[in-house]
Amino acid sequence: MSWIVLALIAGAILFAISIYNRLVAGRNRFKNAFAQIDVQLTRRHDLIPNLVETAKGYMKHERETLEAVITARNTAVAGLKNASKDPSNPEAMKQLAQAEQGLSGALGRLFALSESYPDLKANQNMMQLSEELTTTENKVAFARQAYNDSVMQYNTLRESFPNNLFAGWFNFLPAELLEIEDEAKREAPQVSF
Repeated sequence: MSWIVLALIAGAILFAISIYNRLVAGRNRFKNAFAQIDVQLTRRHDLIPNLVETAKGYMKHERETLEAVITARNTAVAGLKNASKDPSNPEAMKQLAQAEQGLSGALGRLFALSESYPDLKANQNMMQLSEELTTTENKVAFARQAYNDSVMQYNTLRESFPNNLFAGWFNFLPAELLEIEDEAKREAPQVSF
């Protein structure tokens, strides 16, 4: 009889260890996925000063736009540093998403304005930087999708029964998705005939 009780206790302990280890693995997966976003966003942030310097020579009368891009970039860099410290912090992820959204908007205005400057559009350095930025934006999108998939799997794992009991006991908090809204993509295209 005592062997059966010991076997049940050992089984329960092994079960609890298994759940705990799966929660740790899930948390580590989404943190690793965030590290990939960190790499791409850092690259994006590093490209922007070069882009602004290139545009500065041509857009002498557009100082406000250039300053807005630099300010948005600095806010995004600060948001990324804060989120990198703890990707499981929901407030830091929301701040990062807002900062990146603001940076995307400022860059969009810069590129729209650069259309008015044919010499700037034809500048080899500007074309190369624009291409690198576009490539990096695509990599950010892929990294963000991988991160959000990892967060979804982790949150599902921690919310499932009986994992949710252990998640609460061992302080496995929910992870926040990184959703960078692009207002231009949400607007319906205007079609006129």
